[in-house]
Amino acid sequence: MPAEYEVVVVGGGPGGLTTALYTTRLGHETALINREGGRYTTVEHVHNVIGISEETTGREITALALDQLEEYGADCHADTVQNVARTRDGGQFRVEAHDRTVLAERVVLATGFKDAPPSFPELTRYTGHGLHYCLHCDAYSLIDEPVYVFGHTESAAEMAMMMLNFTADVELLLHGAEPEWDEGTDDQLRAHPVGVREEEAVTVHPRDSEAGRPEIGAIEFADGTIREYVGGFAKYGTSYNNRLAKGLGCELDDEGAVQVDDEGRTSVEGVYAVGDLTHGQNQTPIAMGDGARAGLALHHELRTFPVPSEEIEAGETPSEFDVPAVSEAIREKAHDVQKRDDHAGMTSSNPNER
Repeated sequence: MPAEYEVVVVGGGPGGLTTALYTTRLGHETALINREGGRYTTVEHVHNVIGISEETTGREITALALDQLEEYGADCHADTVQNVARTRDGGQFRVEAHDRTVLAERVVLATGFKDAPPSFPELTRYTGHGLHYCLHCDAYSLIDEPVYVFGHTESAAEMAMMMLNFTADVELLLHGAEPEWDEGTDDQLRAHPVGVREEEAVTVHPRDSEAGRPEIGAIEFADGTIREYVGGFAKYGTSYNNRLAKGLGCELDDEGAVQVDDEGRTSVEGVYAVGDLTHGQNQTPIAMGDGARAGLALHHELRTFPVPSEEIEAGETPSEFDVPAVSEAIREKAHDVQKRDDHAGMTSSNPNER
């Protein structure tokens, strides 16, 4: 028989990890299934997270979070989910991965999205070392430096103009493509001091960084021009990893993001979605906030007490044998954590100080 859980989270980025953290610590039997080598583990520098050094990698945060989840009582599996569907009686969801199948009362999708790479394969070798996708993460590191933006769409033109907030030296690289923005954007772009280069890029000239790894130093173009850049961005769109959401019948927006309410509920009862799958913001703290809100909402749906008034009126009064509602497995884990904290002097006789 498949293992049964109250909550199964599919995806182990910051949104999924945070959801699982909340549901586990709030006493709900939780499993997290995350494929090996997820997108977040490739992040070499985590930005914009209070208290976290920017030398911290996504892989390090993921490893620490998984240790925390298991310590609190969650089951974490490195596996790839192939399908999620309701059981025949409609009371649960059947989550099928390569190496296991589990049942869940609630499913949380945290499968993220992918950035479309530039049509210049050599450049992709420098992802994180001169090629970036998130202005909010990486513009700070390019202040007063020569910067490129690869792309020929409305969003590429907008990003090139936005980068003028950080540096006076910005070039928009069309890479041989025709611009796809409208006349209004064209007039706006021409009014800004952004260089527009039409020639195709043909090769990257790297430079050695202090960290000892090659980074972008310059790009050579088809007309023989070599232009120095410290870094830049590619803007070719995104694709959402929404296959499981589609299979469940979740509503999507025009770009393919899963539509959710303020607490992460999708249009399908019992199915939640968090993180970049729902908005593509590409921000660790935003995804964590999504996960926290969803975790709290799940607790309110799943918690045993207080018993609703109508059930009490029907004679379903809880007895001393029904409490606490937390499973024995999570209780044992909680006792271990409490003992550790007691040993470390982290508890107080005043419950308001815990």
